[in-house]
Amino acid sequence: MVTLLVALAAWGFTGRSGAAWSAGYGGLAVVIPAVLFARGLMSQFSSLNAATAGFGFFVWEAIKIAVSVGMLFAAPQLVTDLDWLAMLIGLIVTLKVYWVALLMRPKSKRSFSGN
Repeated sequence: MVTLLVALAAWGFTGRSGAAWSAGYGGLAVVIPAVLFARGLMSQFSSLNAATAGFGFFVWEAIKIAVSVGMLFAAPQLVTDLDWLAMLIGLIVTLKVYWVALLMRPKSKRSFSGN
């Protein structure tokens, strides 16, 4: 959702569709690898035991980083009229939304027995 909003804001501020596509692509360079990471962690192999879960975390984190870097390297070929600043802004804003979501998450209710 934030990626779409950043793309629309880039289009509104610059009036150029290239800036909007660039900002959107920057956001997707965060979202797509994060989805792959989450999907990989939910696989059966990653939940067999603590050792495979820990190993799976590091493997999927490496895959996430590799896909992000690969998408950024592929950007000039995939996005016509690439605006590097707009792409960087889309990437950074989408990354920072993780912190906002973490702060806004509902607090867990702990129940203590014996009180």
